[in-house]
Amino acid sequence: MERVLGIGGYFIRASDPAALGAWYRDSLGLDADEHGLWRQEAGPTVFAPFEAGTDYFGSRTQQTMLNFRVRDLDAMLAQLRAQGADVAEETQDMDGVGRFGWVTDPEGNRIELWQSA
Repeated sequence: MERVLGIGGYFIRASDPAALGAWYRDSLGLDADEHGLWRQEAGPTVFAPFEAGTDYFGSRTQQTMLNFRVRDLDAMLAQLRAQGADVAEETQDMDGVGRFGWVTDPEGNRIELWQSA
């Protein structure tokens, strides 16, 4: 059986694609080239379907949520707050999994940040 090798891309609608791309670059350090290619560090990726009625993604109209691995969750959240980003006050700790925090991008998409255990 053939299998997928990993996430090949994540595509997101935006009313201002250039501004949203700049936000991801300037706020999260996602340095993609002119074609959107970004070389990420090796590490785990979680694929997990959620119940249709979940509030975990924020708005019920948001069908997916992007999760980024981060080295230092507290430092990343502080950086985002200093830039005026919409950062959730709460964080979550999961034994053996790591710590989680959330930010909402300028287009209203909730993003999860994960510091692996």
